[in-house]
Amino acid sequence: MSTMAFDFKKEYKEFYLPKNKPTIITVPKMNYIAVRGKGDPNDENGEYKAAIGLLYGIAFTIKMSKKGDHLIDGYFDYVVPPLEGFWWMEGREGIDYAHKEDFCWISVIRLPDFVTENDFLWAVNEATKKKKQDFSKAKFLTVEEGLCVQCMHIGSYDDEPATVETMHDYMGKQGYVLDISDKRLHHEIYLSDARKVAPEKLKTVIRHPIKAKGNPLEG
Repeated sequence: MSTMAFDFKKEYKEFYLPKNKPTIITVPKMNYIAVRGKGDPNDENGEYKAAIGLLYGIAFTIKMSKKGDHLIDGYFDYVVPPLEGFWWMEGREGIDYAHKEDFCWISVIRLPDFVTENDFLWAVNEATKKKKQDFSKAKFLTVEEGLCVQCMHIGSYDDEPATVETMHDYMGKQGYVLDISDKRLHHEIYLSDARKVAPEKLKTVIRHPIKAKGNPLEG
């Protein structure tokens, strides 16, 4: 009988399966397959849908490398981690859900730690050859999120502001302030397939970067 494939969601519940009440967490450095883009994620012909195809193309090329000639050092069998995204809007604090066309995003899928940047570049080349498609937009991205507040959001993406408000109330009471910048971004992890799950049942981890409240005298 084969052993079960390693599942990041189950092995690292603190990062992928938080409770639906806010918690403070320190997120270590992780590597991702990343595609950057702009525009409404719901646009059928938009950049976002194309980006998802690129991410999964690379993710499965790496996962299935065990069957080919390129043997990745330290490889173990695993379940491809969930789709995630970092989101912002240029020149605007926070997110205006009425104007999704203004979204900027980095769409990502986590890479197992054994995947080096060279392995990643091999996968981009391999996917390009096999699928006769351009995968050059896919990049190797390392992010160390550090101190964050996060919460499981259950329901439609458009209802996220209520969960975000709860998170911000909680972090304030714990002595933290929001620390979103061009380096530290609003982060979502998609645990449900929106094509198959009713909007009110969608599970999404929402994560915001925070820092300790400074000394009021220092401003």
